[in-house]
Amino acid sequence: MDDLAAAMKRNIHLKKYVYKIKKEHGKSPDFRTTISRDLKEIMYPNIIYPVGDPLFVHIFGTPKIKRRYIVIEPTIETEEERRRYEEVQDRILELAPYHETPKTEEEFGKLIDRLMDEATEIAAAGAAATRQKKKRFNLLQRKFPLKKEERDKFLYLIKRDIIGVGVLESLVKDPYIEDIHVIGPDNVSLIHKVFGTLMTNLSFGNDIYLMNYLKNMGERIGRPVSEGSPIVDGSLPDGSRINIIYSTDVSRKGSSFTIRKFSDTPLSIVQLVNWNTLSSEEAAYFWICLEYGMSVFVCGETASGKTTTLNGILPFIKPEAKIYTAEDTAEVLPPHEIWQQLITREKGPEEGRVTLFELLKAALRSRPNYIIVGEIRGAEGAIAFQAMQTGHPVISTFHASSVKKMIQRFTGSPINVPVTFIDNLNVVLIQQAVYRKGKFLRRVTSVEEIEGYFTEIGGVATRSVFEWDAVTDKHIFRGLNNSYILETKIAETAGFEDPREIYDEMALRARILEEMIANNIMGYRETTEIFKNYHKKGLKGLPFSI
Repeated sequence: MDDLAAAMKRNIHLKKYVYKIKKEHGKSPDFRTTISRDLKEIMYPNIIYPVGDPLFVHIFGTPKIKRRYIVIEPTIETEEERRRYEEVQDRILELAPYHETPKTEEEFGKLIDRLMDEATEIAAAGAAATRQKKKRFNLLQRKFPLKKEERDKFLYLIKRDIIGVGVLESLVKDPYIEDIHVIGPDNVSLIHKVFGTLMTNLSFGNDIYLMNYLKNMGERIGRPVSEGSPIVDGSLPDGSRINIIYSTDVSRKGSSFTIRKFSDTPLSIVQLVNWNTLSSEEAAYFWICLEYGMSVFVCGETASGKTTTLNGILPFIKPEAKIYTAEDTAEVLPPHEIWQQLITREKGPEEGRVTLFELLKAALRSRPNYIIVGEIRGAEGAIAFQAMQTGHPVISTFHASSVKKMIQRFTGSPINVPVTFIDNLNVVLIQQAVYRKGKFLRRVTSVEEIEGYFTEIGGVATRSVFEWDAVTDKHIFRGLNNSYILETKIAETAGFEDPREIYDEMALRARILEEMIANNIMGYRETTEIFKNYHKKGLKGLPFSI
């Protein structure tokens, strides 16, 4: 409850909402900073989680109220407040032409902050209403006096509608959402990664507003919609796919659209370093590990960014490697020319279905250099460890919040990998979705090496090489001159006379990654090309000097 109290103190609209729910239902919601899959078993959830201030989500249901997804955000509460909001909007539009046109979303946000400062001022409680009664505003000379709470609300709504995606802002930002479905102005539903299909409390008001919204959306993504071209496919700035069906003639219940939160082009490892998901040293560590055939599991809870990180590190695999991927849903995107993509087939006659277990067996017969599994959930995990035993490095994501829990799940039913086989895996990356200072972040919280199974300790020995410090938001390298994988598994193969020289190579690669950020080289394709060139030509293959 301490986290909820802090969030309520920062967000008055959340405080009002929580008190309202408590009054109506006799109980405060359970505040969670992250959502885990075990919560889906709760029949009548009463859970609030943050998407990032000032946005929160309430998953709520009772025996009499069907489970719903309720967005908690600042809203206009009265007609008088709406009038003031529209006046502030008009004032900002009048001031905007006197400023330089922003080129990026970040610059746009800063411009709106400056315009809000020019258009408004903070007034003491009651002062704004009194001054408004005394004299009508001269919009060209005066600032609108607003209470801080009201000013913050107006600023959020203006940014949401101009820079963001308006009504759907919270849904697009929520990492636990897979799909968004809108059928007419009042039917907004979604598919939640934990709670499944849910109706929301969101509404576009009426058909005219929704049609205008879709017109603006079409213009922003470069795919305009109209009565003449009512069906459009496109991509949002974050890579999510959108399909629009415009016009009540075609979509009888009102204009509709679907957003699939997925990107054809993965985020690059350099972008993830720039966002501090992991450090340049951590990325350099995995650069070396994957180049020299180590098996790596990316573990974490639901929506912690496992697949994003997995895709980010795949360009570190040697470019000439033969890659096999096996998945239920196509999400893994290695940039290699020799890539066999295998997808399960779960529909149709039972004899024609193909499971992940069968795909992995087929991949083993093809003798690939690397096997990548989208996510290990069941018996296919045993095949993955057999592949490692026979010399095939495996990369996969796995649902576990720690190395200890990962080992428990692999050695238990239904996977049943003997604990003595666990040391075929080399490195485990743990990633979490964290809520820090009002922001929803993804962080690699630890990286651990698997040393082996030892009868003396009756279990598997691991060694921590990286840890995330939540206080400073920094990734600490614990493995300097103490990495089992770098010194024992890789250094000799890489040709280092002194195993500890490998740390110099790791530091060099970290500098390369940092230089790419400094030179704003962060796109997936361009960074992948640099990794290829470095593999072939060393420092001479870089487009900058180190």
